[in-house]
Amino acid sequence: MHPDAIPGPVANVKRALTALGAPDTVTVFDSKVPTAAAAAATLGCDVAAITNSLVFDLGGTPLLILASGAAKVDVHKVAEQLGTGKIRRASPEFVLEHTGQEVGGVAPVGHPEKIRTLLDESLSVHRVLWAGAGDHNSMFSISYEDLHRITGAEELQVR
Repeated sequence: MHPDAIPGPVANVKRALTALGAPDTVTVFDSKVPTAAAAAATLGCDVAAITNSLVFDLGGTPLLILASGAAKVDVHKVAEQLGTGKIRRASPEFVLEHTGQEVGGVAPVGHPEKIRTLLDESLSVHRVLWAGAGDHNSMFSISYEDLHRITGAEELQVR
């Protein structure tokens, strides 16, 4: 793919990775990988190594939870651990507004402004993680340690 053909959100993720001291491992696929199952099938990896970037609405403020593709986030458990009110799944419009990326392609980085981020501790068992890179066709690989470092996420049990 010609560099000029890279969509803006993916270019933002690539810039964010390198600015944060992580390698640019963004891969653009011919087919869409909007779900953890689709990504794992395309990559030939365990769905548990896919890092879903899930945006929630916490009283009008975005909360990004980086969760294993094999897990369903328990929002009640997360809210209890954080000592916050109700955590709701964000609308696609809310996600786009706060990340600059569409649902199904949200990355852990590359957003217009820093978003409070939680990191699913269960991801730490995988040597290589794969995360969305800004659109439905792009992903990047990263270690748990580097993902934790570049996002400044709070480690938490999310299920």
